[in-house]
Amino acid sequence: MTLISSISGIRGTIGGTIGNNLTPIDIINYTSAYSTILKETVSRPVVVVGRDGRVTGAMVQSLIINTLMAMGVDVIDCGLTTTPSIEMGIIRAKADGGVMISASHNPMQWNALKLFNANGEFIDAETGNRIKGIINDSCFQYSDYQFIGSCETVDDLLCYHIDKILSLPYIDCEKIKNADFKVAVDGINSTGGIAVPLLLKKLGVKEENIYRENCDINGEFAHDPEPLAKNLTQLSKIVTDNGCNLGIAVDPDVDRLAFMSENGEYFGEEYTLVACADFVLQQKSGNTVSNLSSSRALNDLTEQYACSYYSAAVGEVNVVDKMKAVGAVIGGEGNGGVILPELHYGRDALLGIALILSYLAKTEKKMTQLRASYPNYFMAKDKIVLKSKVDFNIIKNIVKNAVTNGKFNESDGLKIDFSDSWVHLRTSNTEPVIRVYAEAKSMEEADFIAKTVMQLIINNI
Repeated sequence: MTLISSISGIRGTIGGTIGNNLTPIDIINYTSAYSTILKETVSRPVVVVGRDGRVTGAMVQSLIINTLMAMGVDVIDCGLTTTPSIEMGIIRAKADGGVMISASHNPMQWNALKLFNANGEFIDAETGNRIKGIINDSCFQYSDYQFIGSCETVDDLLCYHIDKILSLPYIDCEKIKNADFKVAVDGINSTGGIAVPLLLKKLGVKEENIYRENCDINGEFAHDPEPLAKNLTQLSKIVTDNGCNLGIAVDPDVDRLAFMSENGEYFGEEYTLVACADFVLQQKSGNTVSNLSSSRALNDLTEQYACSYYSAAVGEVNVVDKMKAVGAVIGGEGNGGVILPELHYGRDALLGIALILSYLAKTEKKMTQLRASYPNYFMAKDKIVLKSKVDFNIIKNIVKNAVTNGKFNESDGLKIDFSDSWVHLRTSNTEPVIRVYAEAKSMEEADFIAKTVMQLIINNI
């Protein structure tokens, strides 16, 4: 079964049978139920729609737009774009919601509907559960022919998004231009191949200094789309072969960001948020937030600025809720997602790129120097693929009974904190797996912790 419903929408593999894979019927049902909820408060809702560069994107987008119109919803069609651009587009249009068609870091055969509210933020768990209930009851009321929705095409959203980034007080285009950076870009053959080079040029990076790789928008991912070190060996070589100052990798919908340092070494997606927070906290004091699976490095950094760090359950909507609750000036997730409330409450890779280039230009530091200035933690990220449904409470009890020297946190799965390390296990919102993350002061120790817990689980399920 490869159809997964999470609090922010639905994703699955294209094809197959209804209810087990992401089929046209599932797409229509979710879009109809989402429209039903919008129409409870607005008689004629407006919804912003966009997609990443996946092969199936145009087909899915057509189904969604036509279903929205059939429900009496007016559509703003933004075509190929990024998830953070859609979030900002909702705010700009004062729309009632939005749909981004992207399965994020999942492979090519996957696609998804990411659903947003009128604030340009992911829908909450209550709304997600209501959508599922409406689908189960088949409570759809489509509009009569004279009340079907309209569709307007908009092609300037990405430029609008970038211009808003450039207007932030932290961004210094003149210093970036004078720094004469050479930058390598891996766009994974999705919309990052459009968005990142456009941003770089607007920031002042010369066209001849942008080294593009996998920037054809054909949806044929050249490697596993998750921006991890093992998937970015090609980018590393481009950086070193061309004497680049840094390399940039994004996921297919451009809300996750990872860097390569000038020596071709992986900067670490966990440290994307840390570096961006460092730059912002130098100029604006305040709290920070990341999720329970993110590095302790952000906590350590925040304390250096005499500010407070808070953790949240995994998931952008949970991080945003916590950021609002504690008035955080910056936050995000350790998967390379940066959220700056001054721009919008959403993970934004383009924002992260602009912040880091401004930081480098202002300080004249190299990426290796920047990375060396932060606490040195190492993280192992692994997963147990589930072939059948498993009661996670049983798994938690197995692990808890085997561990005697840790501090338990069960607010999101099970996290166990030790004196200088931790392990976090939880069921994924996006795949039929149990994610097992561990962090320690060495890669060997982190791997050992993760594999020990995984073997314990495998031996007992």
